[in-house]
Amino acid sequence: MRYIVSDIHGCYQQYRMLLEKIHFSEKDELYVLGDVVDRGPEPIRLLQDMMKRSNVIFILGNHDFIMYALMKKLSVEITEENYDTHLTKETLLNYNLWMQDGGQVTAEQFRKLSYVEKMDMLDYIAGASLYEVIVHNGKEYRLVHAGLANFMPDKAMEEYDLYDFLEERADYTKRYYPDENIFLVTGHTPTVLIEGWGETEVYMGNGHIALDCACSSGGKLAAFCVETEEVIYVDGL
Repeated sequence: MRYIVSDIHGCYQQYRMLLEKIHFSEKDELYVLGDVVDRGPEPIRLLQDMMKRSNVIFILGNHDFIMYALMKKLSVEITEENYDTHLTKETLLNYNLWMQDGGQVTAEQFRKLSYVEKMDMLDYIAGASLYEVIVHNGKEYRLVHAGLANFMPDKAMEEYDLYDFLEERADYTKRYYPDENIFLVTGHTPTVLIEGWGETEVYMGNGHIALDCACSSGGKLAAFCVETEEVIYVDGL
């Protein structure tokens, strides 16, 4: 079976409970639509678990990208040659913004890793997909973190760039693809904020499947099964 989850945000215990609930095995695949880190209590432990599983497909989220960019920068040894140019005002501003958006727990736990562990984790994040496409029973699921900025119906997925996938929220009031067998599968926007929905449950409508059920802020962690179209939940924090 293939399952899709999103925005786990450091909720390691809920992630493990969900894997147990779906009886996740080596024969299954789990697609994670980004935002693995920040906010929740155990983001680094969660990443470490994912890194050990060859059947977990990691799609980059904006929080993961910010963590990668900043920790890559801050993991460089400061020397006489780079001390006055390496840490710019922009880097420090971005770091402070990250702290305000839930990054503190991630940064604190990342610092406790050995240098080799840090580099392995950053390499893992750097190797994350920007999108994935799953086909089953004539239906095509296009998996991204946030949405598709600069969208055009006939535009191939590989024609979008990094930022097209990471920041712009999907517009759930409109159908993106005229073909009713193509679904845009997203996280990033908590489903409770979707106009006309307002529930901490998976939203399906207008060719969308929205999976961010706000696990780290009182909602749920959800898994959508591609083969059965069933949704499985565990309670969040």
